[in-house]
Amino acid sequence: MRRKQCEILDHQEICRVLTGCTIGRLATLGVDGYPYITPVNFVWWQEAIYFHSAPAGEKMENMRREPKVCFEVDVPLSYLGLGSAAHPDPCRLHQLYHCVIVRGQATLLADAEEKARILNALVRAHEPTAIYPPLSARTPALSACAVVKIHPEQISAKSDLLQGKDGKRVAGIIAYLLERGEERDVQTVEAIQASQGQGNSA
Repeated sequence: MRRKQCEILDHQEICRVLTGCTIGRLATLGVDGYPYITPVNFVWWQEAIYFHSAPAGEKMENMRREPKVCFEVDVPLSYLGLGSAAHPDPCRLHQLYHCVIVRGQATLLADAEEKARILNALVRAHEPTAIYPPLSARTPALSACAVVKIHPEQISAKSDLLQGKDGKRVAGIIAYLLERGEERDVQTVEAIQASQGQGNSA
């Protein structure tokens, strides 16, 4: 990673980002040699990524042929527009974010009880307050659904939160975000302050 100051090394923080996301992008290798990327609903559970799919389709065929895959999630934070600089400068346009990239092996689960456990975990991740009859190995629809596990072999993660920037510029951006007050701005300010060791005071 080129910008080492942005690297996330804390495993708990990596898990927090993965747990907080419900959609990721799966990259498989197409038969034509090109990467094939698809968005999938997923759950990070017991140190692995799981998602469900129809049993047939391009991504499933790709994984059966080549199980090495790459999986990416990102959390967009505030976008720093021209108003974030003392003087408007297109080179200052910037997106703050968290992201995690996982390289690993994809495995198609065959055991019905394991598939049911994963699908229940997936529902809980997407519908934490919902009340529903849990799936079991005897649920008829289970046989029509494929469940894939990605066992991580390499994980890299990054948070772009103005690390290494001049303190005066960071303070100016925090003030700009608080004044702008868009949906993600307060969350972004808290993340910047935590990364800068400033606590929660603005």
